[in-house]
Amino acid sequence: MNIDDLDWQIRTNGGVNPRLVKLLLERGELDVLIKAAGERAEWFCAEASARELCKAGEFERALNVLKPFVEAGWRPARWEAADVLLHLGRVDEALDVARPDDVTQAPEHVCRNFAEVLVKAGKVDEAIEVLVPHLDRGWLLSALVELTTGQGRDKLVLELIAPRAEKVRTARAEGRWNCEPSNAQELQAQVLERSGRAEEAVRVLGGDIADDRYLTQNTLEAYAELLQRQGRMEELRELGTGKHSHTVLRYYARALEDRGRAEEAETVLRRFIATAEHPGRFHWPLIELLSRRGRLDEAVEVGRPTFNADDACLLESVLHLLHEAGRNDDAVTILDERDDEFVEEHPSWFRMNRLWLLGEAGRYEEALAYAATVPAGTYGLTATTAWILEQSGRVDEALALLRSDAEVSAWEVAEVLIRQGRAAEGISGMPSLAELHEADRRRKAAVRATA
Repeated sequence: MNIDDLDWQIRTNGGVNPRLVKLLLERGELDVLIKAAGERAEWFCAEASARELCKAGEFERALNVLKPFVEAGWRPARWEAADVLLHLGRVDEALDVARPDDVTQAPEHVCRNFAEVLVKAGKVDEAIEVLVPHLDRGWLLSALVELTTGQGRDKLVLELIAPRAEKVRTARAEGRWNCEPSNAQELQAQVLERSGRAEEAVRVLGGDIADDRYLTQNTLEAYAELLQRQGRMEELRELGTGKHSHTVLRYYARALEDRGRAEEAETVLRRFIATAEHPGRFHWPLIELLSRRGRLDEAVEVGRPTFNADDACLLESVLHLLHEAGRNDDAVTILDERDDEFVEEHPSWFRMNRLWLLGEAGRYEEALAYAATVPAGTYGLTATTAWILEQSGRVDEALALLRSDAEVSAWEVAEVLIRQGRAAEGISGMPSLAELHEADRRRKAAVRATA
């Protein structure tokens, strides 16, 4: 087991990746995962195996799966092991496994994960102390709010957020657009709301929005969501139909729909599409609304004016809506309506989406004939063609095609084998992590040499 190889796996989703792991779990191949964790030092397999074993109450087996990774010093394994130990009630052992050598010098992500273990162990105040030095980082301030939910520490959390929220309030006027933590105001409102002070949350965050004392669109959206949750329809209407309509109108429309006023929502969205100088942001909320109401043909027509647009094009989104509704033939028809100029500007996108949709429509022979016209080397061509062969029952041809292409990843062959009930063969046929890591190094070195 090599820590560098495991680091590479985490960074690149290499080896037996999360997609394969999910597929193996869906097919009940837990034993294959456990074997890959033990014999191949595949971290994603070990992580998933341990979690599945815990769900089944087999905590000692889970610890045994994780043990080699823990002994190698692989920190993610230590966090997983700590979680298992907590389930067993072995709190001191869990904390010993998860504790960094020096908390004051540990990287931020290590502190965040250790804080989570502390909270699970019932040591909330210690967890807060671990996070305090890092609270000028937005993602760690979010972690503080998340980890203290329901822990009776809202007063302390608000005290920690307050000076940071105030710093952000003054930053915009001073031109400090990169001020951290830019999410302090929305987090302050979130904690106020959950502590039973929703009126104060609306008043404070609403005042900041009204006075333009915030930095990011996320804060504006957080205020819209707060109004939506609290049923403050008048404030949401004013916000959504005023100068912030480009961001907030969709929240107002959804709030209307959720309250049985879908016709009003449709009316206001259509009005903005018809009258706004830049209506692009309003098409998709209306498409979603119509789709939820079972009016998919109308939804397609709403999107149609954008299909050839350079900006705010909704063609791909509409194709996926049709696919989800099982209307793949209709999606192919819409693609085939594109003119030559569109195809010339988006050749790979057009060809691969058309090929995929033909396959989803079950038009396998037509799809394979079309695949033969797609230029060799087009990204995804081999994998998509192999998938169509597999779907049509020509599994051996699919595997042969994948194996013949040096650009195809080993996991893509394994995926086909797993789907065909040959999971052990699929995993055993993959190169080791060390081999994959070394091949990746060589590829990158070759790219640098030609740059």
